Amino acid sequence: MSQAPTETRPGYLVKRVQQLLRQACDEELRPTGLSLSQYAVLRALADRPGASSAELARLCFVTRQSLQDVLSGLRAGGLVAVADRPSAGRARPVTLTPAGRSGLRAAARAVDRVERRMVADLTPRDQRRLTDLLGACAANLV
Repeated sequence: MSQAPTETRPGYLVKRVQQLLRQACDEELRPTGLSLSQYAVLRALADRPGASSAELARLCFVTRQSLQDVLSGLRAGGLVAVADRPSAGRARPVTLTPAGRSGLRAAARAVDRVERRMVADLTPRDQRRLTDLLGACAANLV
C-alpha cells in the first residue's frame, strides 16, 4: 500500500501548524509576560468564570498537574484567585482578578495578531471553510 509523502498527510500538517502557531504565539506573547499555556487558562476562565481546576485542565488540553503548575504562576502574578472553600464538592472555583482581565486583553491582542497572520492569504470564505473542516476532523475523532 503506497502512502502519500509525510509532508502532505493531514495529521502531519495539523501538527506542523500547531507547532508553528505555538512558536509564533509564544514569541508574540513574550512582551505580555504570559505563555501560551497561561493565556489559554485566562481565556478559559473568561469564558467559564468560576471553573474548577478539573474543568480548566479539560478546556486547556493539559493534565491536572500541568494545570496546577500554570495556576501557581498565575496566582503568584496576581492574575487569578482560587477560592478558599469549595463551592460544591471538593472543587474550589478559580476566577480572574482585575489584573488577570487586563493581562488577558493584552494577550488576546497578541494571539489575534498571530491568528490573522496565519490565515492572511485565505479569503473569508476559505477561513470559514477551514474552521468547519477542522471542527469536523475533531468531531470525527471524539
